[in-house]
Amino acid sequence: MIPISAQAAGLGELFGSNGAGQSKFLPVDEAFQVSSITRATAKGTQLSITFNITPGHYVYKDQLTLRFPKGLKASPFKFSQSPVSINDPTFGQVPVFTQRNMVATTTLTTNNSKGAKNAPIVIGWQGCAKAGLCYPPEKIKTTVNIAATRK
Repeated sequence: MIPISAQAAGLGELFGSNGAGQSKFLPVDEAFQVSSITRATAKGTQLSITFNITPGHYVYKDQLTLRFPKGLKASPFKFSQSPVSINDPTFGQVPVFTQRNMVATTTLTTNNSKGAKNAPIVIGWQGCAKAGLCYPPEKIKTTVNIAATRK
C-alpha cells in the first residue's frame, strides 16, 4: 500500500508548480468546460452537451454516456464535429474529439410519450491531456423536463 501522504505528494507533483511557476497539467475543470442545455421539440426534449476543450487535450467519443431512469430513452448522439482516430496508450486506436468546441446532441423521450418533470440525468465522459495524463471519468448530474411527444 502507498501511504496517503505519498499519494498526495504524487498528485501535487502532477498538478503543482514546476520551477517556472506553471502547473504540469491543468485541473480537469480548466482543461474541459462542459455545459448542457435543453430545448423542447415536437419529438421530445433535445439535450445538447457542449465541450470546450483546451488545446492539447481530447475527449473520448466512446466514453460519452447518459444514465437515466427506466421509462426514458435517448436517441444516438449526433456530434457537431467529426472525431479523429488516435493511438491511445490505454485504449489503443480510438475516436476522440480534439476541437476547441464540440457539441453532442440527443433527443430524450418517455416510453409513454407523456413527458416527465425533473428527470434525473447523469452525463458521463472522460478526457486526457496529450502530454500524458488521462483524467478520471467525470459525471455531471442534472435534471431535465422531458417534453410530451406529438404523433
